[in-house]
Amino acid sequence: MSARKEAILNLDKYIDKKINVKFSGGREVEGVLKGWDTMANMVLDDCEEYLRDIDDPSKVTSEKRKLGLVVCRGPALMLIHPLDGTDEIANPFNTQEQSVI
Repeated sequence: MSARKEAILNLDKYIDKKINVKFSGGREVEGVLKGWDTMANMVLDDCEEYLRDIDDPSKVTSEKRKLGLVVCRGPALMLIHPLDGTDEIANPFNTQEQSVI
């Protein structure tokens, strides 16, 4: 008797929608989610990778390169978020009057 492994995430609501994915190695891609499994492995279509700055590899530029259809390994994923329906908000903890120690 083997128990079926239950998925940690439910990404069904993001099928056929654009998502952004960040990997543990620092790469970042965006594409249309076409499928996923219980290990969070994902298939992205029309995928594009954000290129890194040549002078500072820790910075991601706005330049992109087309990858097409991509299979993303679940264990390598650090962050998944949809592109539609997200807004940037002001940081409530950031004050203009910061004291210098």
